[in-house]
Amino acid sequence: MKNYILKLFIISVIIFSCNNENVITTIETTAPLPVVTTKIMPLGASRVEGDRPNYESYRYELWKLLIDGNWNFDYVGTQSDNSEYPTYSGLNFDADHEGRGGWTAELILSQIENWLNELEDMPDIVLFSSPGGNDALGGGDYGTILSNVNSIIDIIQQANPNVTIIIEKLAPANSIIMVPPLTDYFDSWGEDVVTLAQQQSTSSSQVITVDMYTGFNDSYLADVLHYNQSGAEFIANRYYDVLIDILN
Repeated sequence: MKNYILKLFIISVIIFSCNNENVITTIETTAPLPVVTTKIMPLGASRVEGDRPNYESYRYELWKLLIDGNWNFDYVGTQSDNSEYPTYSGLNFDADHEGRGGWTAELILSQIENWLNELEDMPDIVLFSSPGGNDALGGGDYGTILSNVNSIIDIIQQANPNVTIIIEKLAPANSIIMVPPLTDYFDSWGEDVVTLAQQQSTSSSQVITVDMYTGFNDSYLADVLHYNQSGAEFIANRYYDVLIDILN
């Protein structure tokens, strides 16, 4: 009987030791991964900046979509939106951006390097909104506009060789001002921005187009140019559909 008890004790110790080794191994191989915050910079003019209550930016609607998706992200930029936004899921709106009303691609090109240098962290993703839109409204030369947009992308990629840039096929203005020369510009841009994105993409930096033109109509505008609530939601959803593949 004593020998039986001794044998049983020895077997129990061996099983306990093996189980302990398995527990230790499991703990060592399940260390938590570091949390990575994706830096997103909304870049552009008044469609990025917004002017509540007169018209909307897409940034707030996109922010809510990203919150709902449980993405770990941070808007970055040297500008901050002072408009009032409701809290969402108990969070205050992240108001950082790089939008300036009325600015052309030429003006953005003249300052983009300085803005990037002012940031604490380089953006991982840049949302390049309505590139060259104000230039077109002002009757700027198409070739020069295209060249300036290319140069803006060059500077961003120099600052972060691993950046992803999402560039828009521009949402149109109200049909009342879409005269033939402006319509021709939007049509040409819709084709050329695809080529631009392909040429500007590198092995480490993707340039991706997002189609804001198809399906956009006058009902999405608060005035002849800027988004109302529905327009902001339309643009935000188009961006989000592209972003989820990148963030995944």
